[in-house]
Amino acid sequence: MATLIVLFNLREGVSASEYEAWAKSKDVPTVKGLSSVDDFRVFRSSGLLGTDASSPYQYIEIIEVSDMNQFGIDVSSEKMQAIAAEFGAFADNPTFILSEQSA
Repeated sequence: MATLIVLFNLREGVSASEYEAWAKSKDVPTVKGLSSVDDFRVFRSSGLLGTDASSPYQYIEIIEVSDMNQFGIDVSSEKMQAIAAEFGAFADNPTFILSEQSA
């Protein structure tokens, strides 16, 4: 199993409520519906632990992928390409980190 961690800020002019409504109604259900995905969660960051500083990222997505080969096939679908395009309209230069549990 692999975990895909996505870190991003919203594009200028995009409201948090607009993004979150889209994520709840379209992004999360669509991604969770992929056969290669075990779970998908979206988090709004609230700051840095032990400080008053804000997080460098407004949002974090955690996607638990059970089969990376199938995930590649799944995200190539027309439906997922449309979701990815919509996500790109919200997210400003997202960072996609592929990770595996080590301990």
